[in-house]
Amino acid sequence: MIHYKYIIKLPILLIFLLSSVFVFSQTNKQAELEARRQELRLEIQKISQLQAENKSKQKSELSLIQEFNYKISVINNLIKVTNQQTNLLTRDINNNQKRITSLRKELEELKKDYAAMIVKSYKNKNQQSRIMFLLSSEDFKQAYKRLQYIKQYSNHQKEQGETIKAKTIELQEINSNLQKQKNDKQNLIAENRELQQSLEKERAQHQSLMNSIKKNINVFTSQIREKQRESDRIDREIENIIKAAIASSNKKAGNTATASSSSNFALTAEEKVLAANFVANKGKLPWPLERGYVIVGYGAQPSPVDKSIKIQSNGVRIATQKGTQARAVFNGEVSRIVLIKNSNPFVMIRHGNYFTVYKNLSKVYVKEGDKVSTKQSIGEVFTNPVDGETVLSFIVFKEAQTENPASWIYKM
Repeated sequence: MIHYKYIIKLPILLIFLLSSVFVFSQTNKQAELEARRQELRLEIQKISQLQAENKSKQKSELSLIQEFNYKISVINNLIKVTNQQTNLLTRDINNNQKRITSLRKELEELKKDYAAMIVKSYKNKNQQSRIMFLLSSEDFKQAYKRLQYIKQYSNHQKEQGETIKAKTIELQEINSNLQKQKNDKQNLIAENRELQQSLEKERAQHQSLMNSIKKNINVFTSQIREKQRESDRIDREIENIIKAAIASSNKKAGNTATASSSSNFALTAEEKVLAANFVANKGKLPWPLERGYVIVGYGAQPSPVDKSIKIQSNGVRIATQKGTQARAVFNGEVSRIVLIKNSNPFVMIRHGNYFTVYKNLSKVYVKEGDKVSTKQSIGEVFTNPVDGETVLSFIVFKEAQTENPASWIYKM
């Protein structure tokens, strides 16, 4: 049978456990937000640095618009994260202030009880000694009980004193933590104020550039459509190359009936291991460039100039600085080095039934059939001599189907 006093303590224990879980969850969430905030700050620094290095170059309006769009989106994300941190800190501060109020009340009661206990103990000591208290017992059993009572009372005094000490330390720690939280909150508010000013500045420059573009919108629309047609032509060529590689793999494996119709590779044991390792590293692969930032994401999206025009991106476009080398994101074999008329060369690396494609190179350091390792340099990214733009197009394929590189590359 469960004793009544334990039934009383169960809800208190449950509240304590739930509050501990809540505090841990809050702390964990705050750490996640802080990590994300630092990532975004680093991203803005990276963009600003590359912009400063290319400041002397006469970039095209389309390139500048893409840069502004990306930087504005990163600043917006950073503002959201700092707002979330500030709100979380506000909740933590309020909870700590409530806890401080509660602790102070507890301490007052504990100290009051402890003082009364000391006074009572002192009075009892003067009125009769403990020995007389024991000797006045009617029998041994009563004497034993009185001895136990004296011990329990003494222990209770000691426990009460330890509790007061522990609560006082806890109160001091919470007060110290509260002050730190208030300082952190003020710093975040100040940072947010600066970010808002920076955002307004970027938006003003963006709007000024858009006003200039709108005067010749037909010219820019024509350029966008031409670039999309050229991109589609190259992407079709890549798909044809992959389909031919699939047919070849099936033919080698003796699958003559499906060699031309199958959409899946016939993999060797070694290729299966390579593909499995590639998949196991999904989300952890290094960037195909040591430095850079994404200016065009994956998938269908509105043109940054004319929202009525949809552009299709089978990969991502990463802006970087002149002289930057493209590098393999994983171990594999150079499947093809492709040269297409009116286009810069690109490299295709096979990882079992996956491909990574590195487009817009000016120099190529590898040849077909080469085995490459993770982060190995495979070529130099082309820099447009007219506008100084240095952009790598990076695509991931599974068989002949594209996948979002952001799902594969670490923190893209």
